[in-house]
Amino acid sequence: MYAVIRTGGKQYRVAPGDVVKVESLTPGNNGSVEFADVLAFSGEPGSLVKPQSGKVLGTVVSEGRADKILVFHFKRKKQYKKLQGHRQGYTQVRISEIQVDGNSYTA
Repeated sequence: MYAVIRTGGKQYRVAPGDVVKVESLTPGNNGSVEFADVLAFSGEPGSLVKPQSGKVLGTVVSEGRADKILVFHFKRKKQYKKLQGHRQGYTQVRISEIQVDGNSYTA
């Protein structure tokens, strides 16, 4: 069983026990995180439903920054070059529980 959640402008397919890298977010007390935007849920193979109410609970494993990405702007024949680096912050979250329509699923 798995759920599809939305956080940080992206969608992730998560199941209990998975470790997911999401964009930086602030954890609550005891390093817990709650994702309230559940887009879809699958309880058995071949079925996918939109739940009436649901949330996904997890705990923060680690935080960090991804590898550097180089952004290079160039205009030919104009002697224009610009190089810029970027490192996106991330948070690793271990999914502990999926709560959908009154039912709870754990690892």
